[in-house]
Amino acid sequence: MELHALTWNLFHGRDWPPEEQLQQRAHKGNWRRGPIRGDEYEQVNRDLSREFIAWIDAVEWDVALFQEFPPRWKARMEAAFGAQGHRAYSGRNWLQPLTSIIGQRRPDLLGAWEGGSNTTFARRGAGRIAERTRAVLTRRPELRVMALTRLESGICVANMHVSTKPASAERELLAAAERAIGFAGDRPLIFGGDFNVRPRDSEVFAELESRFGLAPFTAPDRLSHLLVRSLDVVEHPVAWPPEARDVADPETGLKIRLSDHNPVRGTFGLD
Repeated sequence: MELHALTWNLFHGRDWPPEEQLQQRAHKGNWRRGPIRGDEYEQVNRDLSREFIAWIDAVEWDVALFQEFPPRWKARMEAAFGAQGHRAYSGRNWLQPLTSIIGQRRPDLLGAWEGGSNTTFARRGAGRIAERTRAVLTRRPELRVMALTRLESGICVANMHVSTKPASAERELLAAAERAIGFAGDRPLIFGGDFNVRPRDSEVFAELESRFGLAPFTAPDRLSHLLVRSLDVVEHPVAWPPEARDVADPETGLKIRLSDHNPVRGTFGLD
C-alpha cells in the first residue's frame, strides 16, 4: 500500500503576491476588493475557494493536512474531493459565523481574525475516518491545537500548526509528538503540518527522531514537514517551488499566488 500525503498552510485562503507593492495591500485591514494589478501578479482580496479547490484537487494525494484553514470551506472541499474531513478549530473563532461572512467577502480585512482550523482530509486509498480527536497544545499566547485522525486502514494522522517563537514551537512539537504517539499506539503515524522552526536552526528534529522515531524532515530550510513512524518513505517529502502555486486570472491575464507557504508532498508505504 502506498499513501500520498500533502501538507499546506493555506494562509486563511488568501493570496500573497511576490511583488512588494502588492504585498503592502495584502495585510489585514484592507477594505478594497481587487484586483490590484502589478506587473505579473495581482492581489485580489476576494474568496479564493474555487482556485484553492482546483489546485488541490489536481494534486495526487490520499491524505491532506491543512493549517490556517478557513472553517467555512470544509463541507465544500469534502464534496469537491469526495473526501471526509476532520476539522479542529484553532484560535480566533469567537465571533463565528459573523467573521466567516466578512472573510468570504473581504478576506484581507480580517486576516487571521476570521478564525482558523487544522483540517485533515482523507480520500481514495486512505480509507474512511474512524476516529477524530482535538488536542490542545497551548492556550497562551494563542490557542494552538492538533487534529488527531485515525483512518480505517489503521494509519493515524497528526496535523498541527505550532507557535511562531522557536522556543515555544519546540516545546509544543515535543508535547504534540508524545500525545500523537499515545493516540496512535502501535499503528503507523503521519506527523505533519507547519512546525514554524527550520531543521538547520533547531535540534528538535533530532529529538523527534531519537525519542519518537519520527522522520525525515522535508529539508533544512523548510517550516512545513511530514514526519512518519512505522511507514516506509517511498518519495521523500518535497516542498514545491513558489511558482507551483500560481494560478491565472482569466479576466486579467495576471497571476494569483495562493497562500504564503509552499505545499509539501511525500509518498509513504505500508507493508
